[in-house]
Amino acid sequence: MTTLMTTMAEKLASGLKQSAIKTVTQWAEQYREMGQPFPGKFSVAHHPWQGDMMDCEAEMVIGQKAAQMGYTEVALNKTFKAIDVDGISVLYILPATTPDASDFSTSRFDPALEMSDHLQNLFTDVKNIGHKRAGNANLYIRGSRSRSQLKSIPVGLAIFDEVDEMVKENIPLAFERMSGQLEHQAFLLSTPTIDKAGINAFFKNSTQNHYFFKCPSCSRTTELTFPECLEITAEEEIDPKIRESFIKCKECGARLNQDTKLDWLGKDNALWVPAHSDRLNVGFYINQLYSMTIQPWQLAVSYLKSLINPADEQEFYNSKLGLPHVVKGARITDVDIEKCTGNYMQLNKAKPGTLVTFGADVGKWIHYEIDEWEIRPQYGINNINLMAKCRVIKVGKVKNFEELDSLFPIYQIRYGVIDAAPETRKALEFCQRHWGHTKMCYYGRGVSGKQIHEHDEKEHSITVNRTSWLDMSLSRFRAGTITLPKDVGLEYQNHLKAPVRVYKKDADGNITAKYEKADNDHDHHAHARNYAEIALTFSFSLMANKNIKDVY
Repeated sequence: MTTLMTTMAEKLASGLKQSAIKTVTQWAEQYREMGQPFPGKFSVAHHPWQGDMMDCEAEMVIGQKAAQMGYTEVALNKTFKAIDVDGISVLYILPATTPDASDFSTSRFDPALEMSDHLQNLFTDVKNIGHKRAGNANLYIRGSRSRSQLKSIPVGLAIFDEVDEMVKENIPLAFERMSGQLEHQAFLLSTPTIDKAGINAFFKNSTQNHYFFKCPSCSRTTELTFPECLEITAEEEIDPKIRESFIKCKECGARLNQDTKLDWLGKDNALWVPAHSDRLNVGFYINQLYSMTIQPWQLAVSYLKSLINPADEQEFYNSKLGLPHVVKGARITDVDIEKCTGNYMQLNKAKPGTLVTFGADVGKWIHYEIDEWEIRPQYGINNINLMAKCRVIKVGKVKNFEELDSLFPIYQIRYGVIDAAPETRKALEFCQRHWGHTKMCYYGRGVSGKQIHEHDEKEHSITVNRTSWLDMSLSRFRAGTITLPKDVGLEYQNHLKAPVRVYKKDADGNITAKYEKADNDHDHHAHARNYAEIALTFSFSLMANKNIKDVY
């Protein structure tokens, strides 16, 4: 047979083989080659919950997950099959372009190509980190932080990898990239953070599928949940007995053998069960109790660590159990608010001679707070915020900046801080009208602790660390150094309760934190409270005739 005829025969055989492929699972089992820990041909046997996820054809598929549960391989298989068989372009979105896109290329995309001759032949151009070409189809790899990178890219499949780390405001823009396609799908996956935020908000609006199996001991259909299914055999992580911890059936209490998980969790013995069968969006949830590689004793160690360290607690529930979680003390509660509520009504004017500050957060409405301060000098403390006790005398909201002007003479406001975004021009004009008594504030990086970075005097602006100042302004409710009028209303209270301090560890193991909120919650009054807190430092420096840079 001539070389030409051989080539034609191979092409024909390849075409017939591809025409028989109807599902992502079929494609993956045919063409994917895997490395450790399960080398060889791709198989759902090692992650039996993957099959239905890969083959789900709903327009939106949501994966709320624990870490290392094979969801990213589902995303990759969906991506490759869409490009190879369906001939459609794919947008793969990561939290940031750098380092996430480059890490994805080197740790996920490149190894997949290196182990598969079929994928090597499929992609004709892979040099560009953000754009891989395969014939007429394209793979675009983008970060969520840049709106410009998410524009003008027509695709039929969009993958959102680690939704909870993304810029939430840009996710709808990525959805629009599929609006011109007759058939399209969005696949969102992530470990969660807090309830009703990020991936959990999408999951709650889905079918909420959980993975059930038949217990090999009692034959009842059940699922693996914590704490019911993890028997922890030691009270300290350093106790050798911790390695005897095991998984058990929550129906009958029988021990479930880790070594035979492939059998009792296999696709012939298990199935996804939806909590809501009448919803269009399909959601899948799984935790590490199901893992074939993570041992029960390792989960037990993680849990014991979570009892000591808030970052470990956050990590255990989010990354090990795949559940949203709020660490105790990480948000203001009704009890905190009630404890700090006084016996007075909001004031129509301030008392003469009092130290008064003002804070305003800008959105569709401008929410504001006016505070009266009592300074109580304490030996060894030179931070004005730590020495001060706050008495909130007025909260409210207005439609435009001009309505705020009259508040300054009425309440004898010493200093005010206002949100710089999104109405920067209007905020600047406001500060110019109250020259020397106002600043507009940016939340920014590169500022640590409660440092305040002042810009040029004509800019009337400052930059502060968002987390550190929210820690200061909201911690007053737990410390009892703030008093609220008894008529502040539910909107104000709900806004204060919205921010949640989420703990994480950085690459060096240091605890970091940032404030998150549920997707549909509002926190404007919380930030107005924060800006009024920041204004205290300026009012003190003004009173003492000092530059703000000399205060700290």
